Amino acid sequence: MEILLFDISPESPRDSHLSLSIYHRSSSVNDTSEPDGVDFFIIQGLANLGEKKLILFVILLLCYIVILAGNSMIIFLALTDPKLTSPMYFFLYNLSFVDTVYTTTTIPNMLSGFLTDVKTISVPGCFLQMYFFVQLAVTSRAILTAMAFDRYLAICNPLRYTTIMTRPVRLVLVAGAWGFGIFCTLPATTMSWQRPYCGPNVVRHGWCDLSSVRRLVCGDTSVDNVVSISFALVALLTTGVLILTSYILIGVSISRMGVVQRLKAFGTCAAHLTVVSISYSSASFVYISYRVGNFSPEVRIIVSVLYSALTPFLNPMIYSLRNKELQESIRRTLNRLRPAAVSATRNVNTVSLKRN
Repeated sequence: MEILLFDISPESPRDSHLSLSIYHRSSSVNDTSEPDGVDFFIIQGLANLGEKKLILFVILLLCYIVILAGNSMIIFLALTDPKLTSPMYFFLYNLSFVDTVYTTTTIPNMLSGFLTDVKTISVPGCFLQMYFFVQLAVTSRAILTAMAFDRYLAICNPLRYTTIMTRPVRLVLVAGAWGFGIFCTLPATTMSWQRPYCGPNVVRHGWCDLSSVRRLVCGDTSVDNVVSISFALVALLTTGVLILTSYILIGVSISRMGVVQRLKAFGTCAAHLTVVSISYSSASFVYISYRVGNFSPEVRIIVSVLYSALTPFLNPMIYSLRNKELQESIRRTLNRLRPAAVSATRNVNTVSLKRN
């Protein structure tokens, strides 16, 4: 999750000179700009990789297509298949929606950056991108927490599951997830927005990353760092502890069941547990590697991009492979669409024959 404060190495003298020269040029051309303000930011991205950018462009484009296709498929199935009405699918398609928007805030801009020499973004656009990226990252963790609570009720309290997990309760949980994301994101991004940016404007990242933009502030940012770390810990620890507590209680309940019931109970939460494990383990890996390893800025950006796209990329595959109901729904949908496609083809052929 990009809310973690990744340490990007300071700008090189060349980058500092580039950013200052661009800033002064902008100030002299634009008469409406303030003498001590930055009009736009430059996203450095992976500009120094040369011809390798094309390979990364193709890889990232394919990943983005898979993310859009897979998550859109889950949203479509959950909303159109009358057999997928359980609370789990309600949370699942909300998670897919968040993952889709989450990757859309950064990947299209990165793809366009591969095709241009200089990628610029306005100051308001930069902070909007920053806010939505971090907020959606926290919201996705909160939805995973709601899904863990759903699995806890389904396994540990099955008799009252339908009476507790009603539609109003589900809506409250999803709304709470979005509210939690806003609560954990708004203070840090608002503080960064209000800081003065009077000189360098090159963001050494693939997008407007919070910690990378903060390095461009003309002033002391120690308070900003404390606020960011505090809310990052709140976001990670709150969701992580609640998910862990849910699965501890699930494990205790499963240990008292028979073998058949135990396998069935494990099957109901296997996909969610896999997603949670990948999400938090990859976040921990990135967090540690950024502080322990001596990596170049380009490597750090690539790692950050791969991490941010990993969970949205794997979610549809994991749920499709581990969930029989979802697999059957895919088959039903394909069987329902196939006759329509055949009928449309026949109609086109009939019209073409009549014209001939």
